Parts: sequence; C-alpha cells; structure tokens
Amino acid sequence: MAFLTNGWYSTNDLAACLRVDASTLRRWRTAQPPQGPPFITVSERVVMYSALDVEEWLRSRRTVTTKGRNDR
Repeated sequence: MAFLTNGWYSTNDLAACLRVDASTLRRWRTAQPPQGPPFITVSERVVMYSALDVEEWLRSRRTVTTKGRNDR
C-alpha cells in the first residue's frame, strides 16, 4: 500500500502528508544543492511533487537499524 495516493501534490498538501511546515519544503527546494523530494515548477507560484518521486525519495532516506548494545 502506498503512503501517497494522489498523482501530484502541492507544497501545502505534501507538507501536511509529511507532517512538516510548508516553509520546510520551500527551504529544501532553495538549498544549494537542493534537498528534499524532486519537484516540478509549474509557474512562478506553483510547485508540484509527483507521488512516485516522493515515495522513492522517502525510500532512499530509510534507515535500517542493526542490533545494538541495548537489544536483547
């Protein structure tokens, strides 16, 4: 089951899904080099994110823990 179900997300919609502020996505986009999921600039004021790109970006950030000293 996919985390994101729509094909495309606006900055505000994706921010809500990721539980971050929209300003965080804006900061990631303007960072050098850009951070965050890939995006498409539709116009000066409209940025969209592909659900497939975001899912792939999230998978690339996945951390797999290994058995540590506190595991029994």
